[in-house]
Amino acid sequence: MFKTRFFLSIILSLITLSLLAQEIKPTRYTASNKGKFFVSWGGNRTSFTNSDITFKGADYDFTLTDVKSHDKPKGWHIDYINPGRMTIPQTNAKIGYFINEHYTVAIGLDHMKYVMTQNQTAQIDGDINMPITEPGAVFNGLYNNVPIQLTEDFLKFEHTDGLNFIYSEFSRFDDISSLFNIKNTDVFQVNITEGIGAGVLYPKTNATLLSKERHDDFHISGYGVALSAGLHLNFFKYFYIRGDVKGGFIDMNNIRTTKSNADSASQSFFYLQRVISLGGIFKL
Repeated sequence: MFKTRFFLSIILSLITLSLLAQEIKPTRYTASNKGKFFVSWGGNRTSFTNSDITFKGADYDFTLTDVKSHDKPKGWHIDYINPGRMTIPQTNAKIGYFINEHYTVAIGLDHMKYVMTQNQTAQIDGDINMPITEPGAVFNGLYNNVPIQLTEDFLKFEHTDGLNFIYSEFSRFDDISSLFNIKNTDVFQVNITEGIGAGVLYPKTNATLLSKERHDDFHISGYGVALSAGLHLNFFKYFYIRGDVKGGFIDMNNIRTTKSNADSASQSFFYLQRVISLGGIFKL
């Protein structure tokens, strides 16, 4: 009788341990986000709306209306990963932190490039009264919304090193892997993100205005705000590829154009940015 009870107790213990083992599942790395850091590097293509650009100086004050522009893509190139040349293409960098399961804070740099389309015709309104000894005096006159061709001897205007948007961002992050019947998110995980950001513009503007000596130094010139939405694909816990669409507004009210502090420009426009980036997500 004793032996029977003894064996029954052993069997029941084994069954209990087996059931407990089945209930205990390993905690996946991707099951929790709170406390994780992430960092990414990528590239972009950007479109800009037409803008009015106002130029002011001691001898001129005029506005060009509805000026067209474009970005300056590098294409698929080793410069994106060459440490000595990483700022030459249009690039994006970001580092952030999960404050809880769904929300992140981050700081980032969008290195866009803005090029005024050369030789286009725009409307000009204002006046130019340069000293007769200066080459730009050929454009002297009083203008009242008349067309002018933007040749290089009149104006070359670029933020190509670049249109640098330094910003802070607050975002939401959601795992939608279950919609695709993905079981092991430590191998592959699908997430969506939405964010809002704001920051300053720190461009290096290449401007040649009325044949004056150009100013080509970094300078805080305004502010920007942006909204973004993206698809974030995690691979093997720690790595991800991310695609974002980002739209925003930029107001640059203090652009340096020449060596003289009396000369400046201002403009504002909307932009749409398409970003592909690679990154890592980790805990310290």
